[in-house]
Amino acid sequence: MKVAEAVGRALTAAGVGHVFGVVGSGNFHLTNAMVAAGSRFVAARHEGGAATMADAYARMSGTVAALTVHQGCGLTNAVTGIAEAAKSRTPLIVLAAEVTEPTSNFHVDQDALAHAVGAVTARITSARDAAGQAGDAVRRALHERRTVLLNVPLPVQLLDVPEGPPPVTAPPIAPAAVEPSAADVTALTRALEGARRPVFVAGRGARPPGCRDALAALAERYGALLATSAVARGLFHGDPWSLDVSGGFSSPLAAELIQGADVIVGWGCALNMWTTRHGRLIGPRTTVVQVDDDASALGVHRDVSLGVTGDVELTARRALETAGAPRRGYRTADLAAAVAARVRWRDVPYEDTGGRERIDPRTLSIALDDILPDERVVGVDSGNFMGYPSMYLSVPDHYGFCFTQAFQSVGLGLATTIGAALARPDRLPVAALGDGGALMGAAEFDTVRRLGLPMVVVVYNDDAYGAEVHHFGPAGHPLDTVEFPPTDIAAVARGHGFEAVTVRTPADLKAVEDWVAGPRSAPLLVDAKVVRDRGAWWLEEAFRGH
Repeated sequence: MKVAEAVGRALTAAGVGHVFGVVGSGNFHLTNAMVAAGSRFVAARHEGGAATMADAYARMSGTVAALTVHQGCGLTNAVTGIAEAAKSRTPLIVLAAEVTEPTSNFHVDQDALAHAVGAVTARITSARDAAGQAGDAVRRALHERRTVLLNVPLPVQLLDVPEGPPPVTAPPIAPAAVEPSAADVTALTRALEGARRPVFVAGRGARPPGCRDALAALAERYGALLATSAVARGLFHGDPWSLDVSGGFSSPLAAELIQGADVIVGWGCALNMWTTRHGRLIGPRTTVVQVDDDASALGVHRDVSLGVTGDVELTARRALETAGAPRRGYRTADLAAAVAARVRWRDVPYEDTGGRERIDPRTLSIALDDILPDERVVGVDSGNFMGYPSMYLSVPDHYGFCFTQAFQSVGLGLATTIGAALARPDRLPVAALGDGGALMGAAEFDTVRRLGLPMVVVVYNDDAYGAEVHHFGPAGHPLDTVEFPPTDIAAVARGHGFEAVTVRTPADLKAVEDWVAGPRSAPLLVDAKVVRDRGAWWLEEAFRGH
C-alpha cells in the first residue's frame, strides 16, 4: 500500500464521510482512496466553491468534513473559503498535495498560506506514521474546532507503507464538555436573581444538541427574552419569547428590548460588533455576562462584568439546579402581545417602492416566505441585499440557516447552500444571492444540476454591487466601477439545466408557486429585478465595521 492510499483510508476511518474538491494529479490517489474506503466525494467546478461546500456541510451536519485540492494552485484557489471556515472555527480537513522542490511551478509556502488566514497545519512525514498523522489531524480539527491543512508531500505519497497489520484508526471521541466552576455558576445565578429585564443571546457555541432546551428552561425560570447571533438564527424558532437575531438585523422592537435589558448573557456568543451594533444595544448600566468553553474568548470584543468558562448546556443546567423561585423578569402579558405582533420584520409596516420594472425586496421576500415550504435550509451570500432573506425568510431551527459571513466575502452563497443541502437532504435548499455573488459562483450552477438538488436560487438583482452604490453614492462619488449593464441571469441558469423565471412584479411569482407544486425535477432560479433606490436598513451599521 502506498502512503496516498493509507492516508485516504485513515481519514475515512477517522470519521470523514464527505470530501469536496477538484481533483488534479497531486490529489488523485488520495481522493480515490477516500472514496474506496467509503467517503462520498462531491466534485465542484472550482476549489473555492468546494471549500465553502465542505465548510457548510460540516456546520449543518455537526461532523468533520474534508476538502481535497491539488498542490499549489488548487490550494490558492480555495483560500477564501478556507479563511471563512477558519474564522468560523469549522472543524475541517484541507487535504492538500504538496511539492517539495522550490523550482516547481506548483511550489508555494502552503503552511504560510494557511497560517495567514487562521488555519493550522499538519504534515504527513513518513510512511510508517502516515495513518496515525492523518488521524491526529482529524482529532485536532474536532477537539480544537479548527480548520486543519494536512499537507501530503508528493514524494511521501509514493512511498510504500511498511508491511504488517494496518494501524487501527477509530473515529475520534468528542472532547469532554467543560464543566463550569461552582463559583462561576453562583456568580451567574446571582446576576440573574437580581435581573428585572434579562436577555439571553445565544451564538455558535449554543448550536450543539441540548443547548436550546437548557437555555429555554433557564430563561423561563428568570423571565429572560431569547435572541441569537446571526449564525445561530432559528435556535429559538417557535418560542413565544424569541426576539430572533440580535444586532444589525434586529427589528425595531427587538433592538428596543435588547437595549432595555439590565442583564445580558451571551451563551457561546462572541458579543462582537455585529451582534451588539458596536455596543449600542448594551445599555450603559447593563450587566454583561459571557459564557464560553474557551477561556481565551471571554471579553475579547467588549468588557464583560462576568466571564464564565464552561460548556453552554452544562452551565445553563448547573445554574438551573441552583436557581431560586421562578421570576417574571421581562415576561409580561403586554410584552408577549407586542412580541407576537411586531418582532418579525415582515410585520413591520413599510412603503412598497416597487413598480412595473422592479420589485421591492421586502415584498419579494415575504411572498417567497409564504410560497416556499416551511422545511427549508437557507444559505445567504454577502451584499446589500443579504438582510432581506436572512430576516424575512423564516427557518425551522438553527439547522435551517447557514450563514458563511465571518470573512464577509461575496460569492460564497451558492456553494454554502450546496453543502447545507447535502447535510440536510430532508429540506428544500434555498440559496439567496445578489447578482454579483451569483455571477461569481456561477460555475457551481453545474454542480447543483449534476447533483440533482431540488434547489431554489433567488437572485436579488440590482445590476450592481449595491453596498458600495448606497455607501458611496450619497456623497457624490462616481459609481461606474460598481454598476453593470443588465445581465439575464435566468438565461445563464437555463444554460446549466435550471428552470428559471424573471420576476419584476409580485404576479411573476406565480411561476415559483407552480414549481413548488410540481415535480421539482430541475432546480429553479428566480432572477428578481429588485429596486435600487435605497440601501438596506442594516447597511450603515455594516460599514461602521470596515
